[in-house]
Amino acid sequence: MKVLVGYPPTESEKGTALLSQNRQFQWFTNPTYLFPIIPASAATLLKEKGFDVIWKDSIVEKMSEGEFIEFIERERPDVFAFETKTPVVIQHWKFADKLKRIFPFLKIVIMGDHVTAFPKESLEESNVDFVITGGDYDFSLFELCNFLEKGGKMPKGIYYRKGKAIKNSGKFILNHSLDSLPFIDRELTKGNLYQIEYNLKYKPYAYLVSSRDCWYGKCKFCAWPQLFPKYRTRSVNNVLDEIKILIEKYKVKEIFNDAGTQPVGKWLDDFCSKMIEKGYNKKIKYSCNMRFGALNQENYNMMKKAGFRLLKFGLESANQATLDRLSKGIKVKDIIDGCKMAKNAGLTVHLTMIMGYPWETKQDALNTLKLAKWLMLKGYADVLQATVLVPYPGTALWKEAKNSKWFRFPPYDYERYDMTEPVLKTKFPSDDVMKICDSIYTKIFFSPIYIARRFVEIRSLSDVKFILNGVKAVFGHIKDFARK
Repeated sequence: MKVLVGYPPTESEKGTALLSQNRQFQWFTNPTYLFPIIPASAATLLKEKGFDVIWKDSIVEKMSEGEFIEFIERERPDVFAFETKTPVVIQHWKFADKLKRIFPFLKIVIMGDHVTAFPKESLEESNVDFVITGGDYDFSLFELCNFLEKGGKMPKGIYYRKGKAIKNSGKFILNHSLDSLPFIDRELTKGNLYQIEYNLKYKPYAYLVSSRDCWYGKCKFCAWPQLFPKYRTRSVNNVLDEIKILIEKYKVKEIFNDAGTQPVGKWLDDFCSKMIEKGYNKKIKYSCNMRFGALNQENYNMMKKAGFRLLKFGLESANQATLDRLSKGIKVKDIIDGCKMAKNAGLTVHLTMIMGYPWETKQDALNTLKLAKWLMLKGYADVLQATVLVPYPGTALWKEAKNSKWFRFPPYDYERYDMTEPVLKTKFPSDDVMKICDSIYTKIFFSPIYIARRFVEIRSLSDVKFILNGVKAVFGHIKDFARK
């Protein structure tokens, strides 16, 4: 059986789709291409199990619908499996229907967080053949393909048609051992194409995940921990074995752990100790997502010594009432202290803030901007990113928004969940939400204080290139928000 795994063409005048990140979706003028870990893991697992596998990410390869159809005609795969997200699921349904008209023999499999939230919907609205629910869709895709080729019992978590009726094989399970997965085949999945990420400094770089997904898992807006609610880690030694391959075989200089949050506690202690023991801290830089309130100064110092470079934190809001309402489990003081401790250790701090909360006033939103600006200009943070609040289906926030009638448009108008406008009603004009997002780039990144600090940090030609890439990204974000 020949299996095609990847992403279909996802074309829009809005820009390039950031579809491969576990959490948010956004259209970019200056595209960022993040390596899609779980689809890549699925392709690798299928290949290891003897399937004829093709990898095709039409987004990173800039492939049009016509070119993709020609590709299908040439390769004639039996199965096409792809990940989707809320803002593009309607577009994907339409393209799936087109593929089925042209290639009725092709079995189309759709997977991801949106279809886990509403599994019947894709079978009702399109001619896809199978919907995989659950976050372990690398394991599930292999099990489904094995069923299609050899028969037997369909794996759990699959929705399908039997005649005109929509059936399912039961609730998905999340009991797979992550250590049992093969290390991702970076040649098969064309890892060399994913080298445009403005926050990663040293090329070539690579992505991995140490866990699925976030050990905290209570934030009301975050889809993965709510839809796939069983946190698991890979063993420290398993992650280190993959790092060894990335260093020795692929000559990687920086690794980004795209798990929802970097594991902490004993896992982090053991990982840092072994990174130092094996000398990997001298060969690569390691970056990750992190939560405020989880670490002390000693932890940050240890991470720096172990080779950590950049930590991405969710600031979200400077208003304690909002943090509490989101179930963030942190205080505003934790944000400030966390930034200071990370910077004291010599780490780079990346912050994300969210605009568009339906309960916040304009002054509340400006308070968040004020805190973010203070942290940046004081040198307690290095990078800042603004996003619009998106209540993804399946989250507690989506349910609350629907029950409270917060949506600015019908909640099933998915294409408008794309961060080009506020999704929820706010206590001040929606245009002002976008202006505040835009202002972080104009008021902070172009501040003489910020510019002077970045120039003082220059130590090499690579630093200059990194700063110039950052400038390009900033102008891209300004253009993105200006068109909205």
